[in-house]
Amino acid sequence: MNKDDKYIITINRELGSGGRTIGRKLAEKLGVEFYDKALIKELEDKFNLTFEEIEKLKGRNHSWWEDFKRIARIGEGWGAGSGLQYYQVDPVSMPDMLTTDEIFKAETDILQGIAEEESCVIAGRSAFFVFRNHPNHLSILIQASLPFRIERVMRKQQVTEEEARKTIEKVDKMRENYVMKYTGTSRYDTRNYDLVIKADGKTEDEIVNMILSYINFAPEKD
Repeated sequence: MNKDDKYIITINRELGSGGRTIGRKLAEKLGVEFYDKALIKELEDKFNLTFEEIEKLKGRNHSWWEDFKRIARIGEGWGAGSGLQYYQVDPVSMPDMLTTDEIFKAETDILQGIAEEESCVIAGRSAFFVFRNHPNHLSILIQASLPFRIERVMRKQQVTEEEARKTIEKVDKMRENYVMKYTGTSRYDTRNYDLVIKADGKTEDEIVNMILSYINFAPEKD
């Protein structure tokens, strides 16, 4: 990966591995934006970024994401609750419910729009697949043993061991089914990643430093 050009780092992770926090800290170290499910969902909800609305924006401007980002003031602390302003959505014109297909299409367009304009770190959202052919993309998988994941979920969510185990099983199945449906590959297939890290026995900061070392010393892709 060449840090001198626009780059995309995608982090796929198992629930309870700390992957989201690692992604956020990595983005902070690199001085780039961090995007995850919550922020992508906020964009979709606040600005009605359905597949159809994105197509309309594309029709108005070939660089629709740059224009949208400027108007929405993304990059000015928007993710920290600064308040976004774009346009008011007419509730009557909004569909009652987006299908999963429409959500995947909208998220893919949002991610691709981001990649055209800036370097960033993206957690989840099948981004490892969306950017599989990107010339300056680093794909990372963060894994951990089940006991490690259970302990972390118990601590973070203040739940019992049994509740944590059930949550992990449910999320694992849901994410795998989603990825298989839309990418035709397993999220556990290590061939989808440049770097696979097991979180056991390591702090989040240690893993961030491992990734930074990899970036600094890994040869560029052909």
